[in-house]
Amino acid sequence: MNESKHWFWILLDAFIAALVIGIMGIGFPVAVRYEASLAPARTVSVSAQGKTTATPDLAEVTFSVVSTGQDPQTLEANNTGKMNAALQFLASQNIATSDIATTGYDLSPAYNYDNTTQSNSITGYTLTQTVTVKIHDLTSVATVLGGLTPLGVNQVGGVTFTFNDPDQFVAVARADAMNKAQAEAVQMASEAGAQLGGVVNISENSYVPQPYPIYNMMASSAMMAPAGVATAPNIQPGSQDVTDSVTVTYALY
Repeated sequence: MNESKHWFWILLDAFIAALVIGIMGIGFPVAVRYEASLAPARTVSVSAQGKTTATPDLAEVTFSVVSTGQDPQTLEANNTGKMNAALQFLASQNIATSDIATTGYDLSPAYNYDNTTQSNSITGYTLTQTVTVKIHDLTSVATVLGGLTPLGVNQVGGVTFTFNDPDQFVAVARADAMNKAQAEAVQMASEAGAQLGGVVNISENSYVPQPYPIYNMMASSAMMAPAGVATAPNIQPGSQDVTDSVTVTYALY
């Protein structure tokens, strides 16, 4: 009987030992992963701004043909003829149809109020057709502007310069900002007697200049020039600063 108890306790002890080992085998990796998921006890946050300067490579021109008169059908025929001439001119400047979009078509009546009858009557109409054009060859912007007005375009809303692919410039500015942030964090950690660890968190705020108008006219000198003579304005795209600001949090050890 005593021998049976002896073996019972031996087997029980072995079972408990195996159970403890099994629990440790499962629990230890879990604990390690849990510890790794916890935020570091000590961190440092730095902010930096990166910048790159780029020359715009895309121009957008908005222009309109505006006509006034008594008969809407006559106005439409008049506007259509002038607008078709303008579109043919754009095609001659190697501007693709996919870069030309009608962005406005407005027929507005003009009213006259009669005090005697206390009623409004239509005295005429104004028809405005507006087109927006993307110009990838910036050397042709002045030629386009100078060539439109002799064809009957009597309103140019403006020229704006922007980028075909602004993300490529943001990436350059971001890399500059991250390098500055890391250099500052390394210096701060060294001054605090610590070592810089991995990145804990990053926040970013980029700024790409919005298209800005640099040319605006109701009528240019081309409209007052002799027939068939187009005066091209002097248009320069200049350069723009693309910036990216980052705030980076590092672990400290």
